[in-house]
Amino acid sequence: MGNEPRVVEREVAGLRIHCLEAAAAGAAHASPILYLHGNPVGSWIWRPFLERTGGVAPDLPGFGRSAKPREFDYSLPGYANYLQRFVDESGLDRFSLVVHDIGGIVGLVFAQRVPDRTDRLVVANHAPLLPGYRWHRFARIWRTPVVGELFMATTTGVFFRRSLRSSNVASLPDEFLDRAWTDFDRATRRAVLRLYRSMPEAEMAHAGGGLDRIRCPSLVVWSTEDPYIGAEFGPAYAEALGGDVELEMYENAGHWLWLDRPEVVDSVAGFVIAR
Repeated sequence: MGNEPRVVEREVAGLRIHCLEAAAAGAAHASPILYLHGNPVGSWIWRPFLERTGGVAPDLPGFGRSAKPREFDYSLPGYANYLQRFVDESGLDRFSLVVHDIGGIVGLVFAQRVPDRTDRLVVANHAPLLPGYRWHRFARIWRTPVVGELFMATTTGVFFRRSLRSSNVASLPDEFLDRAWTDFDRATRRAVLRLYRSMPEAEMAHAGGGLDRIRCPSLVVWSTEDPYIGAEFGPAYAEALGGDVELEMYENAGHWLWLDRPEVVDSVAGFVIAR
């Protein structure tokens, strides 16, 4: 088992980035593991994985405790460009990638650019870079000018917690909800609006046009009761990726599927540190 994750502050491309890092575990030759979180959370959601596997989990710019400058390019290509800087400046010549939610979108756009540097890939529930997806109701609100700003400005802690609770089958822990609300400050809300408005469904599907170039061993872990993303996109990803792909579907699990089904942590850890 890896060490307890520690907080590391890095400066990448002029931005202060808050990271959780843990010592590598498993096979000595295994590549470093990069974990990418989604909205509205941060690197802290990966603690149980980091404890098992080691690796690095940054708070993406605009989220968590990382810098949230107005001038950052909060778009799909903007984040993919930043990930390129992050891995290069962090010395990650090769790496395995574990992605969820928004981290899955930007992570897979990035992985298509550097398929030769990606050793293993784990894909968990996120809005897909595939045809046929329609944004969930909150995203449709965020993507609407003026309406999105009003919605963000009037979102209360009570509403926020109630909305997140409904995203999983079992009730999300209070500490999860409290931490997510703390992270969801004005600058993060601004980043969310700009990011989601950069991602029309048709452009997302176009951005996934090179998924078959990702030929490393991959694991798709997907739940059947995610209110934001349909269960059908798990098998669709297994078909779209270019290498050997394992698919694991989890019933009685919602968006943060490992909180409903803790065995997901074991499965992911076993895959990314496998010989």
